[in-house]
Amino acid sequence: MQKPESSPAPAYPIASVDNALRLLVLFRDRPRVRLSEASEYLGVAHSTAHRLMAMLAFHGFVRQEPDSRAYVAGPVLTEIGLAAVRELDIRLHARPALEQLAAALGETAHLAVLEGDTVRYLDAVESPRALRVAARTGTTLAANCTASGKALLAELPDAEVTALFPGQTALTALTGRSITTRPRLLAELRRVRERGCAVNVEESEDGVASVAVAVHGPRLAPAAALAVSGPVSRLTGEVIGRIEAELRDRAAWLETQLARAT
Repeated sequence: MQKPESSPAPAYPIASVDNALRLLVLFRDRPRVRLSEASEYLGVAHSTAHRLMAMLAFHGFVRQEPDSRAYVAGPVLTEIGLAAVRELDIRLHARPALEQLAAALGETAHLAVLEGDTVRYLDAVESPRALRVAARTGTTLAANCTASGKALLAELPDAEVTALFPGQTALTALTGRSITTRPRLLAELRRVRERGCAVNVEESEDGVASVAVAVHGPRLAPAAALAVSGPVSRLTGEVIGRIEAELRDRAAWLETQLARAT
């Protein structure tokens, strides 16, 4: 089995964690793994291999076939793989939309997805202007503070939004303009639903404004958000209206691409 490329070995390795992760890697090359094979592969006792497999099965990473008693990939491991593929696919499909938005509007275009109460930026095309918003690819920000986050949260029922922020008396604030209470956030999301897009004026970063719309997948679930960001001095009311129109057009195009890909 080819050893995957990785970072340098940790200074303080945990043997049980290392063995569990090595077992998961084993499922990359073998559809079924028996306890005897796991024991031999790890160089541990049969009882140790059994405990490791039992823990992986408990968390849904593997499951044991009732007839053969061999272990196969479980639902969680499969879901992780599918999530990675979906993320890669949407970046590939969305790239032309980001390029067209940046070229048409002269501002930075982002692709983002919702991760709990945060948004993760998957890709971006920066504005060609000297004064521009930098790409946020790979970073996460509080969803309540961003246009992308608000556009995606607005696709959820209020009860689901509330559940994403359990027990929080004050939501994360990134600037003095950030929405920091659930009632204010829910009221803002109602406005986003009515308008069909979300606007962020200095809520995530001083001097920066953004506009975002949700992109729906084949089953009408929100798959991602397209956003355009620029200096607040350039994103005036008239410009924001033009950005909204461009975003809606690109989102509709992207939804068509995603539907065709399924």
